[in-house]
Amino acid sequence: MMTPATVPLTRDLVLVGGGHAHALVLRAWAMAPLPGARLTLIDPGPTAAYSGMLPGHVAGHYTRDDLDIDLVRLARMAGARLVMGAAEGIDRDAGLIRVGGRPAVAYDVCSLDIGITSAMPGLPGFDAHGVPAKPLGPFATRWRAYLDGDGPAAVAVIGGGVAGAELAMAMAHALAARGRAARVTVIDRGRVGTELDPPARRRLIAAMDGLGIARHEGAAAARVTAEGVVLEDGTEVAAGFVTGAAGAQPQSWLAGTGLDLHEGFVAVGPTLQSSDPAIFAAGDCAHLTHAPRPKAGVYAVREAPILTHNLKAALAGDGPMRRYRPQRDYLKLISLGGKSALAQRFGTVLAGPLMWRWKDRIDRRFMDRFRALEPMAAPAPLRAAAGVRAELGDGPPCGGCGAKAGRGALLAVLPGPVGDDAAVLATGGARQVISTDHLKAVTDDPWTMARIAAVHALGDVWAMGAEPQAALATIILPRMSATLQARTLSEIMAGARAVFGDTPVVGGHTSMGADLTIGFTVTGLCPGEPVTLSGGRPGDVLILTRPVGSGTVLAAEMRGLARGAEVAETLVIMAGGQAPAAAILRGAARAMTDVTGFGLAGHLMNLCEASGCGAAIDPAAVPLMPGAARLAAAGVRSTLYAQNRADLAGVDLPDLMFDPQTAGGLLAAVPADRADGLVAELKEAGSPAARIGVLTEGPPRVVAA
Repeated sequence: MMTPATVPLTRDLVLVGGGHAHALVLRAWAMAPLPGARLTLIDPGPTAAYSGMLPGHVAGHYTRDDLDIDLVRLARMAGARLVMGAAEGIDRDAGLIRVGGRPAVAYDVCSLDIGITSAMPGLPGFDAHGVPAKPLGPFATRWRAYLDGDGPAAVAVIGGGVAGAELAMAMAHALAARGRAARVTVIDRGRVGTELDPPARRRLIAAMDGLGIARHEGAAAARVTAEGVVLEDGTEVAAGFVTGAAGAQPQSWLAGTGLDLHEGFVAVGPTLQSSDPAIFAAGDCAHLTHAPRPKAGVYAVREAPILTHNLKAALAGDGPMRRYRPQRDYLKLISLGGKSALAQRFGTVLAGPLMWRWKDRIDRRFMDRFRALEPMAAPAPLRAAAGVRAELGDGPPCGGCGAKAGRGALLAVLPGPVGDDAAVLATGGARQVISTDHLKAVTDDPWTMARIAAVHALGDVWAMGAEPQAALATIILPRMSATLQARTLSEIMAGARAVFGDTPVVGGHTSMGADLTIGFTVTGLCPGEPVTLSGGRPGDVLILTRPVGSGTVLAAEMRGLARGAEVAETLVIMAGGQAPAAAILRGAARAMTDVTGFGLAGHLMNLCEASGCGAAIDPAAVPLMPGAARLAAAGVRSTLYAQNRADLAGVDLPDLMFDPQTAGGLLAAVPADRADGLVAELKEAGSPAARIGVLTEGPPRVVAA
């Protein structure tokens, strides 16, 4: 029987940009996906800032977490893969989205919601000394850094529209709340607040005057310098923070798409389709040819249901599309710096704290639409064999090393203690090492997952002090059409080549199954004696080359508990190669291993047993993945954690020391007199290496220092 989970993937829908409309499309998709469609979101970062709360955040009323939509969590809920990168163009003939720093992403249907920019490339000095108000995320980060400074402050806002006035009032309020003497100035070619009706504009000007905001009206900026803004009449406006809010500018790469544009924005009709029917656009980057409207987030929100319906119709090819009819006017709610707001609609104007509470409720309700999502748990079996519920656990099974068999299970079937990381083969006069690793995907992005799998497989070669020689790929794809197979394999091999470099991938095997899994069999050549587990001596210092905690962070991501920024940083660390670190340690380590499925404690115990030593480690010295400590304290555990803990029942260490790692760091035992120099050299090479303990006289055991 065909169910949504067993339908083969046949079409690619790519959402470019995590704007308001696309965020709502993802939310709707989570509740009602289209079987057979693979959904991809491309965005430069793991979060997207909500414009409605930006002035409140700038003023200090909201935290950054309040402001941001977590795209990692939203994509997980929608069953979408998140590609973190900036779109740079579209090859419409090939059906590809070009993304900086990685392979292009193929599409059958594409939608653009990339917002606008307030950059001013035509204003001399702005690129070097100014901060565009949009995109919102980078602006919020730069403003927070300035606000946290000391001493008197001077701010200049170029652009006196509602957006510029709102930002100026928010910045003036925030600086005053910090006790910093501040001078905030708004500069505009015309008059401030002309989008508003006269009564509303008078209220706006009164609020600005009350905050001591200076206005240069009928004045144009000539250039921006490190000291502030120079106007065309020669007036100099001193400012340590200059921002641009003078109108909406389209993203420059749209000009090269060949799509019909209006003043640089994508021209769309009532169905939100562009001149290319396979490409849709919504939000501020789109121009509604049938009903032109100003740039405002309210239109993006209202477009979302129409866009969702029409994207599904385009993918399925089985029904008429709906038409978007924007409202003639909308409620304008403008923050006035403090917890007061101005409201205008249909000529009615109200202002005061009550309007702020109204705006706050509307904004929080919008954000709650993304925070209230929970993973859909699979129904528990009504009746099952004994032990099934215990094996299922409290959450979905982990990928990566969290899906591996435990140390105890391997010891039960392998003769003797756990062996070295790779087998050593004598080939003529050369010593060759060989190892294999295969991982269930921890991310739905094939390019990133291939890089992680390659780094993970090479860990065994690096740990033996060998130089990579060749690799074979073993890949299991989810069930999908031949076209999507080719697209996915292309991304996988590009990711693998990014890690293997000059080491050739000489072949392999591909099949289809339930989940994406990627593995590599790797060989390496030892330039000297192989580095084994058995060479450690009492007194040797233990060095770890990268943080632990990836299993906990990834388990939390599957449950919707990790923050997007934590997941993004963890994936970057995992996908980073360790060839420089391996080269540094190759000639110095007496014993070495890579920290993977057994966790730090398990792999250290393997080294101790092989070397006949004990080990004392300082858990506080062990570097941790971002968010790992917080998530572990909240009770998040990877699938393999319980087995790792049970296998070393007598070892009293914090839980993260038993956390299974994917593409984990190298753990080396080095002579004590070389340890500090090696750590310094590793850090210079970009590794977050740390001394975490020492080897001691036997018997083999691991204790806290």
